[in-house]
Amino acid sequence: MKTDETVAPFAEVIDEIKEASKEVFNLCYQCGKCDVVCPWNRVRDFSMRKIIREATFGLTEIESEDIWRCTTCGNCPEKCPRGVKQIDLSVSLRKLASNYDVFPASVRSAVAVRASLRTEGNPLHEEREKRADWAKDLSVKPFTEGMEVLYFVGCYLSYDPRLKKVATATVNILNKAGVDFGILGTKESCCGESVRKTGSEDVFKDLARENIKTFIDNGVKKMIVSSPHCYETFKNEYPEFMVNFEIVHMSQFLSELIRDGRLEITGEYEKKVTYHDPCYLGRHNGVYDEPRDVLTGIPGLELVEMADSRQDSLCCGGGGGRIWMDTEKGERFSDLRLEQARDIGAQVLATACPYCITMFEDSRLNLEYEEVLEVKDITEIVAEMI
Repeated sequence: MKTDETVAPFAEVIDEIKEASKEVFNLCYQCGKCDVVCPWNRVRDFSMRKIIREATFGLTEIESEDIWRCTTCGNCPEKCPRGVKQIDLSVSLRKLASNYDVFPASVRSAVAVRASLRTEGNPLHEEREKRADWAKDLSVKPFTEGMEVLYFVGCYLSYDPRLKKVATATVNILNKAGVDFGILGTKESCCGESVRKTGSEDVFKDLARENIKTFIDNGVKKMIVSSPHCYETFKNEYPEFMVNFEIVHMSQFLSELIRDGRLEITGEYEKKVTYHDPCYLGRHNGVYDEPRDVLTGIPGLELVEMADSRQDSLCCGGGGGRIWMDTEKGERFSDLRLEQARDIGAQVLATACPYCITMFEDSRLNLEYEEVLEVKDITEIVAEMI
């Protein structure tokens, strides 16, 4: 129930929304194409068109759960005939909700990560001192100026038991290829992409400034990342702070290492594999070919495409901070994605994003697909074959 204490009158903040989202109000002519392509409409009724319309007239309820549903997958702005920036509107509304401390129950877990990000530099409530523990038994050096690349590991690969395997596979590949690399260890902090999408601009800016100072102090010029969310942030958002670093996603680096003869695939992977395009690697940054080039270059591997692929890839559901929010059973995009992989007879669902792997592994358990389908990062497949 709305009260004056919990919900600010929208009329008082409409100017702020308009300033942040002028393109929405000036361009949208309510064609509804955003609703047609939105993955939410595969699992429940949801209308981005309605949110835009209500915002135009100052009628949006900032305590509504709907303003938190957008996964920022990028499908609607890509398909919009008028160039409306729906993601910007969603983030603006979340900023307002954050400013007035108005959150539905399903979002509170996402809000809670902000304290962990501020104190420990990660959203997982883990200790900063343990950020490099995954690498203790591996041949990993601290990054020093003059090295070929920095490997920016990221939060999930540093702490999550499942995703530590991806970090290990990545290190084994880099060592095998003779790459001169290092990591920042405890000096590394979250890139801040997802918390920014939940409307916490101040936390994002603090994380960005901290990382940028660390990069500059350590002489970082080029870095490889495993997460498309890190890729997006460092490549496209950190330049807002007047800095530019060379950012390469691991799938791109793998393709380069193989092409240049620095990494040789010696094993045969006799399995049928399908590749899931992460939203922030594909639609947001146009990286479609390199991951497929890596997979098709592995002897014995049969690559098959799912119903929704490349620019039409079905979002896993973890973007826009949704990985930290509660999603009801029956409304998980990741369930639909695993069903698509099963329907084409794939034995392995490969991807190149820690959020996607997390969502898919949860769905694999929920759907009882443990014996039906494996979920792998492409680095894990390559590491097995060298």
